[in-house]
Amino acid sequence: MTPAKIPSVTVLAEARRRAEQAAQEAKTSNAEKQADDTTATEGEAPGQPDPRVGRKDKVLPARFPQDGEDLFTAEEWEAQRLAAFQGKAHEALAVGVRELGAPLEELAIPRRAAGPRDIVIDLEYCGLCHSDVHTARGEWGSRAVPLVTGHEMVGRVCAVGSEVQSWQVGERVGVGCMVGSCRVCEPCKRQDEQFCIHNAVGTYGTWDEPHSERTQGGYATSIVVPEDFVLRIPEKIGPAHAAPLLCAGITMYAPLEDLRVGPGDKVAVAGIGGLGHMAVKLAAAMGAEVTALTRTQAKAEDARRLGAHDVVLTTDEGSMAAARGRFTVLVDAISAPHDVNALLDLLAPRGTVVLAGLPADADGSEMPLVDPRTLVNRGLRLAGTKIGGIEQTQRMLEFCADHGVVPDIEIVTAADMNEAWDRMVAGELHYRGVLDIGSLDSHLNA
Repeated sequence: MTPAKIPSVTVLAEARRRAEQAAQEAKTSNAEKQADDTTATEGEAPGQPDPRVGRKDKVLPARFPQDGEDLFTAEEWEAQRLAAFQGKAHEALAVGVRELGAPLEELAIPRRAAGPRDIVIDLEYCGLCHSDVHTARGEWGSRAVPLVTGHEMVGRVCAVGSEVQSWQVGERVGVGCMVGSCRVCEPCKRQDEQFCIHNAVGTYGTWDEPHSERTQGGYATSIVVPEDFVLRIPEKIGPAHAAPLLCAGITMYAPLEDLRVGPGDKVAVAGIGGLGHMAVKLAAAMGAEVTALTRTQAKAEDARRLGAHDVVLTTDEGSMAAARGRFTVLVDAISAPHDVNALLDLLAPRGTVVLAGLPADADGSEMPLVDPRTLVNRGLRLAGTKIGGIEQTQRMLEFCADHGVVPDIEIVTAADMNEAWDRMVAGELHYRGVLDIGSLDSHLNA
């Protein structure tokens, strides 16, 4: 097979322009047909798209069960598994949505053949992230469908491309929130692929120009990924516990490392949920004095178990007043609309609030504006966190292995995914749900 060429900056910029134009033209059925014709792959006749290739369309290739029948017979599924282990194009079993806002259901999605520098991963677990829910329910804008989410996956290498040297069949590996970037812009060259100027390729719902497909995520039995975007899972971390580290873990680790948090720092964490509980554990492992900010006494007791040295109830005006000017770093992991000004008041001079939670409303219109005088008068900083690059994510995994930091998880089966999503939104999952991928095809392997 011929290696996939990394496109030039000019090509990537033009591809992005074309994608935006295609999205605009897709408002009418005639324009959608024109977009199909003009994006035909090499050797493909216009108007006859390859059914195995995810296009820039509103509808992606997938199969759903018909008339209550299974997607595969046992023999058919064994053939697909064999194809995956041989690095060939195959179908994966998955859980996804047929339309944005629809319930999760089982489907089959195509996976490309491994290119020379790709690896195929036989997935074992995939973490459930609030971002998955926001995206699949259309709360963050439109996406092509059907859509399979999931960007916290762990499994074993089952096939490698002809030029892969860093990975071997049988190794346990992970894949996080991105599966590609241009590799040539300044952020990419300094290992900040998540800030790629030409857009990092998200693990799901993103047009992947080099492979001419739209990505589908890790709620599936397999995935094919360029070797540069694969992470090594330390032996000290179990695969189910490792999965949420690839989003929640790195999202919290990155700002703490960037701010050089350590002994002597006083770190507050607001929102003790999927993200916040990881911030508590990581900051404590780094040697900081950690305070949890929460509304309920039940969460206060749990925060101490997670490693918090102190707890402030945000519903207690006296406790909040006593905490003013106390913290050098405050991690805001609240995903619901809230007033950041109240959190800024808790910072010591030159302190930093790091925003990690994103509300469902796309434009943030429900969030009160930050008073700039609060920042200026005490030299405060307001920052954000968006995962980390591949190199930093690998450092995070090693740090967690060395310090015994793992998320609190609940294992979820494919049949319980809709309920698990509802529980996650309600704050009832403690604290990260993890899909057991084996539950997807257990009936076919029985």
